[in-house]
Amino acid sequence: MIKILTIIGARPQIIKAAALNRAIRNKFCNKITEIIVHTGQHYDENMSNVFFGEMQIPKPDYNLNVGSAGHGNQTAQMIVGIEEILLIEKPDFIILYGDTNSTLAGAVAAAKIHIPIVHIEAGLRSFNKNMPEEINRITCDHASTLLFSPTKTGFNNLVKEGFNTDNKPSFTIDNPQIYHCGDVMFDNSLHFSEIAENKSNIINKLNLQKNQFILGTIHRDNNTDKSNRLNAIFSALNKISTKNKITTVLPLHPRTSKLLKKNLSKELYQEIFNNHFIKIVKPVSFFDMIALEKNAKIIMTDSGGVQKEAYFFEKPCIIMRSETEWVEIVENKTAIVADADEQKIIDSFNFFDNNKELTYPKIFGDGRAAEFICEEIIKTAK
Repeated sequence: MIKILTIIGARPQIIKAAALNRAIRNKFCNKITEIIVHTGQHYDENMSNVFFGEMQIPKPDYNLNVGSAGHGNQTAQMIVGIEEILLIEKPDFIILYGDTNSTLAGAVAAAKIHIPIVHIEAGLRSFNKNMPEEINRITCDHASTLLFSPTKTGFNNLVKEGFNTDNKPSFTIDNPQIYHCGDVMFDNSLHFSEIAENKSNIINKLNLQKNQFILGTIHRDNNTDKSNRLNAIFSALNKISTKNKITTVLPLHPRTSKLLKKNLSKELYQEIFNNHFIKIVKPVSFFDMIALEKNAKIIMTDSGGVQKEAYFFEKPCIIMRSETEWVEIVENKTAIVADADEQKIIDSFNFFDNNKELTYPKIFGDGRAAEFICEEIIKTAK
């Protein structure tokens, strides 16, 4: 029996882990056993615990309860805790997702004691090293043994960085294998889409009309912590919603919510909270988020995951960052990088509002990426 140890810490990682856990339970339970470690990087109830129940993931075997802290402090605590668990459990592989501090900590801890790393969502690049996530993902990739990229672009990024496509088994940190496998989040979207329709009542609860509202998410510190950027984003949202008389739903990340009053101008803050077209709500569950994404007219976000989900559900997306790892959706003209530029955000909304001839080719796989990953782990372990 192959033992894998999965590290999760942020809400998107819990969701991604659901796809692999489901594949193991349904098809590989006689070959793979999974230990789940929650670092506690996101500890808000709506940001983590509720997701386990919704997606039928077993509760974590370990929880480090690290909580929020500065990058160095938080990552250091996680490295210590993960290393201790790795020495106890002695897994054949550690599974790491994405690009958070939990990802970085898992990579450092495992590489130092020679436990092979499987990195899911490998090869993604913003080419902006001012983003902490860019440092995390590059470090993890170059410490990994098996690297699974969701897109051809991600795969090509790894090749450009020196990964060899002709490596032969046995695969190691010095002889890694790279794959273009599709996206586990697409697996999840297909699996949970119908369930969400039956389990979520958020459309009725918020009194929304299908395909007649904007869904927005803002959480990156580059946007929330910089007053000029936050003001530009919210000024654009305020003007778009008012001029077009369109409801804008904002499930606000806890840190964004805390920073609104501090970083928005007093005048704009009052306008936002007096604007009856803007609905600011607490973070929503996974099923509620799917329901909102499926029924929105346009999605506006600085989240990498939400950008993809917009594409999965064939919704135009305005990206409120200066770059994106998901360049395919921009090249396909179903997403626009508007950054925190008020006029670009408004112009992007107007473009999508007037352009109905968008198409969404299947560029994120066939919905069985998690099964493929399990199969390759089994092959490598032989």
